[in-house]
Amino acid sequence: MTTHVVVVGAYGSAGVAVASELVDEPDVELTLVDDGDPGGGLCILRGCMPSKEVLSATAHRFQVRDDPRLEGTPEVDLQSVVDRKDDHVESFASHRRATVHEMAERENVTFHHDTARFVDDHVVAVGDREIAADYVVVATGSDLNVPDLPGLEDVDYSTSDDVLDATEFPDSGVVMGFGYVGVELVPYLSEAAGMDLTVVEHDQRPLDEADDAFGDELLDIYRERFDVEVLTQTDERRVEPAGDGVRLHVEEDGEERAVEADELFLFTGRRPALDGLGLDATALDPGPGWVRDTMQARDDPRTFVVGDANGHEPILHVAKEQGFQAAANVLAHARGDDLEPYENTRHHVMFSGTGVYPFAHVGLSESAVEAEDRDYVAVTRRATDDGVFKTKHAAEGLAKLVVDADDGTVLGYQGLHYHADVMAKTMQVVVEGEMDVRDVPDRAFHPTTPEILDGLFREASGRVGE
Repeated sequence: MTTHVVVVGAYGSAGVAVASELVDEPDVELTLVDDGDPGGGLCILRGCMPSKEVLSATAHRFQVRDDPRLEGTPEVDLQSVVDRKDDHVESFASHRRATVHEMAERENVTFHHDTARFVDDHVVAVGDREIAADYVVVATGSDLNVPDLPGLEDVDYSTSDDVLDATEFPDSGVVMGFGYVGVELVPYLSEAAGMDLTVVEHDQRPLDEADDAFGDELLDIYRERFDVEVLTQTDERRVEPAGDGVRLHVEEDGEERAVEADELFLFTGRRPALDGLGLDATALDPGPGWVRDTMQARDDPRTFVVGDANGHEPILHVAKEQGFQAAANVLAHARGDDLEPYENTRHHVMFSGTGVYPFAHVGLSESAVEAEDRDYVAVTRRATDDGVFKTKHAAEGLAKLVVDADDGTVLGYQGLHYHADVMAKTMQVVVEGEMDVRDVPDRAFHPTTPEILDGLFREASGRVGE
């Protein structure tokens, strides 16, 4: 018996993961739908790939400017940055589209470059045809989140999409949103575009997922190294035009003040891209808990929702893994078997500080372990404790390791320092392998930046079982 699966959003990372897992199944018929123009998925077109492209040029400039051993500060050719970014993005996107189109050459696969919308439970309309499927997988990604702020409709603003394409910027800007997008793009605007920036941060510090010391360290780096003004514990109240620019009214420490700038930047996150899907024609209600950990929709067992569209954890590698799990669960449900939940170890990397001082988080933070009322050992090491960071003139930041106090199991790592993004893979292996810190070799080649890990391993090993 053939099982017919429709994947809506087939060009995206989650959608192509679902399709690639199901395409070789002998009893599965696949219908792939995507209206992307050009297609390629958010990460390739407007997310992690193009943002790292523009940050790479910015990092080179920052390291030259920040190093007193070097003379002269190079200018960033924004037109060249954008042109190269566009070339690379098109190459990446073309490869993604080719992957989908090659699958569509199979007898059991059909691809529609069109828009899909639900007209009933697991029934979708694509163009002028209706497709009644056994299962529908929604992988439509996310859209920019525009906050509901009085006066916003009366002013111009730029989003991350606009920043990635711009070759000219004004002298000053005010930034709303200091999460992943803001933390990565603020140094680009400051360093590459030469803008004077004021950033609004609602909490006492950024990096909500991290222990407090990391958010405090990030504030110091942005204020001192990038000359960015960050207003903490501050909320936006309204915005209005001010000449050729904007005036943002905020409340800081209980008092209202106004920040004027040439341009307003909205780095206020993303939301699931569900508009136009016709969910009101189905039993699906996209509220809290509408998608289970199995990726199965709560209100229709034959609909699965993966990636940014479900709002669980909008990270590329998570979207792909959710796609793989959803495909396995579609097959399990068709057989009448139990479904398996998607479970993962936190593995996040944020390219803060132009990527020269990235933040990496693998496993549990100290605050998360403490909340479990578990005996643990936490050790911290600053980049200045290892001479190699000084020799590379990149001695900002710190790292922390958390291990079980009794058996030495490594529970988590956080790093905000040079090369922390590279070390995240090593720490993923250690954490997911549930290694005893006393069994982890502490002999990095000298002098190399992983010595910061060696110091953490040694100190934690000495404190296990105390």
